Amino acid sequence: MSSGGGSGPESAPGTVHLLWHVSHQNEAGEGGAVLHSADGDVHIDGQDGDDVKLLGVYSSRAQAEARVARARLLPGFAAEPECFVIGAYAVDRDEWTTGFVRADPRDGVLGR
Repeated sequence: MSSGGGSGPESAPGTVHLLWHVSHQNEAGEGGAVLHSADGDVHIDGQDGDDVKLLGVYSSRAQAEARVARARLLPGFAAEPECFVIGAYAVDRDEWTTGFVRADPRDGVLGR
């Protein structure tokens, strides 16, 4: 299980913990194998078919971890039990402040 997102103490007022699960379909591993993690973090490649699901928003990391334990017993999640990501985020704080571009899967940029 990896951490991601905002930083700071997990018990700070106004902090929530988002829990995500990645169902891997990518072919980013050696020889086109599915890659689940890289450098200790869960690998996510949406362009290559990985499916990312938000399982919940929790008031503490402990609550999010308890949800992971329950989810690991369910179909689908049980097949990829290490593919959960918990991120701590400050409430009422912008996280994506730079805009984005759409990448053309063929080789270019579609627009800003």
